[in-house]
Amino acid sequence: MENPEVIVSSCSSRDDENLYSYKGQPSICQELLLEDQLRRKLKFFFMNPCEKFWARGRKPWKLGIQILKIAMVTIQLVFFGLSNQMVVAFKEENTVAFKHLFLKGYTDRMDDTYAVYTQVDVYDQIFFAINQYLQLRNISVGNHAYEKRGAEETAMSVCQYFYKRGTICPGNDTFDIDPEIQTECFYVEPVQPLENGTLRRSAFNFTLDFHRLVTVQLMFKLKAINLQTVRHHELPDCYDFTLTIVFDNKAHSGRIKISLDNDIAIKECKEWHVSGSIQKNTHYMMIFDAFVILTCSASLVLCTRSVIKGIRLQREFVVFSLHHYKKEVSFSDQMEFVNGWYIMIIVSDVLTIIGSTLKMEIQAKSLTSYDVCSILLGTSTMLVWLGVIRYLGFFQKYNVRISSDLHAVGIYFIFCCYLAVLNVWTKHNRFWGICFFAVADFDPTCSTAQCHSILLLCCYDLFRLLFLWLDCAGSLSC
Repeated sequence: MENPEVIVSSCSSRDDENLYSYKGQPSICQELLLEDQLRRKLKFFFMNPCEKFWARGRKPWKLGIQILKIAMVTIQLVFFGLSNQMVVAFKEENTVAFKHLFLKGYTDRMDDTYAVYTQVDVYDQIFFAINQYLQLRNISVGNHAYEKRGAEETAMSVCQYFYKRGTICPGNDTFDIDPEIQTECFYVEPVQPLENGTLRRSAFNFTLDFHRLVTVQLMFKLKAINLQTVRHHELPDCYDFTLTIVFDNKAHSGRIKISLDNDIAIKECKEWHVSGSIQKNTHYMMIFDAFVILTCSASLVLCTRSVIKGIRLQREFVVFSLHHYKKEVSFSDQMEFVNGWYIMIIVSDVLTIIGSTLKMEIQAKSLTSYDVCSILLGTSTMLVWLGVIRYLGFFQKYNVRISSDLHAVGIYFIFCCYLAVLNVWTKHNRFWGICFFAVADFDPTCSTAQCHSILLLCCYDLFRLLFLWLDCAGSLSC
C-alpha cells in the first residue's frame, strides 16, 4: 500500500491549477493534497493571534490596534463626559433657578407638594410670575435674556383652558356641563409699563371661573449662554429655554398643583469671539478625534477582511464536505466560521467613527447633538471593553470562567429584564401599596421615593442571590 505522504509530495504543480475544481473526477493525489491544504487552512484559521505568530511569524496587527483603541476610546469618552457634565449641570441649575424666580415661595424639593388652595393665591401666583418675567433683567443673576424675533422681543402667553358650559351645584347634587374645552389667552410684552415695579391686575381683563377651570398655562421663552466652558478651554454654547408654568385644576379637588417645565434646546452661537488659547485647545482635541477615527477605520478594515475570509473558508469547507464526503455541514458548524467578536468590534468601530465625527462637529460648534453623541460613544466604549474578553480567553486560566459566563448570557438577559419590569411594576401595581405601607410603618419618616428604593434594592438582592446560585451551579456542572 502506498504511503499517503509520498503521494502528496509527488503531486505535480499542474494538479494545483484545478485544486478547487470539484467538477469531474479528481485523482487520489488531488484529493489528498486538497484535503491536506484545507486542513492546514482550518487549523490556521482557528488559531489565536499568538499561535499564528509562532506558526508563520504573522504579526498580530488587530490585537495591537484593539489595545491602542481601548486606550484612545476611553480617553475620548472621559473628555467628552467632562464636557457633557457641564452641559447637564447648566441645564439643571437653570431649571432650579427658574423655579425660584417664577414660583412664589418655592423651596427646593417641594415639586410634588407645591400647590395653592385659594382663589387669591392663584391670582397672586399668576401675577407674581408675570411681574418676575417683566423684571427679569433687574432681578436675575444669570445671563438670561428674552428671545427676539427680528427686532422685537417675544411675549409671554397666559392661557386658561375651561369647559365650554358648566353649572355645578354640589349642594343639590346637580350639574350641567359641556366637556368641550375652550381657550382664552392674553399676551404680556416685555416692554409692558410697570407701576411701582409691579404690573396692575386691572391692566388685563383676566378672570377665572374656577368651577369650569381646567388648567392655566403661562408660556415664555428665554435665552442664555453657558460661559463656564470657557474656563475649561471650550467654546460656549447658546441655549433656548421654553418655560411652561402649569396650574392643574383637572381634579377640581380644591388643590391646584403648580409645576414648571423647562424644554431646553442647544444651538450654536451666531457670532462669537474668544481670545486666548481656546481655539488651539479645540484644534488639539479635533486632531485627537481624527486619529481615533483613523485607528477605528483601520480596525474596521482588518476585522471586515477577517470576516470575509471566514465566510469564504466556510463556503470552501461546505463544498468540500458535500463533494468528497457527501455530507452537509450543519448550520451551527457553519456559524463557527463567523467570528462574533469581529462583528462586535465592527459595530463598535462604526459607532465610534460616527460618534467621533459628531464630537468634532460639536467642538466646532456646527452641531449640538450632545445626547446622540453620548449614546454612540458610550455604547462603542462598552463594546470595546467587552472585546477584551476575547483576548482573555486565550489564557487557560480565564478560559473556563469566560466559557461559563458565555453560557450564562441568557440569565444575564433575564436579570436585566427583571430589573426593568420590577422598577415599573412596583410603581404601578396595586401590590406596591401593601409593600409601601409595610416599609412606611417600619420607618414613618420614609418618603415615597425612599420606600420605593428600599423595596427595589431588597428585590434586587434577592434575585442577585438566585442569579449567583444559578451561575455557580452552571460553573460546577461544567
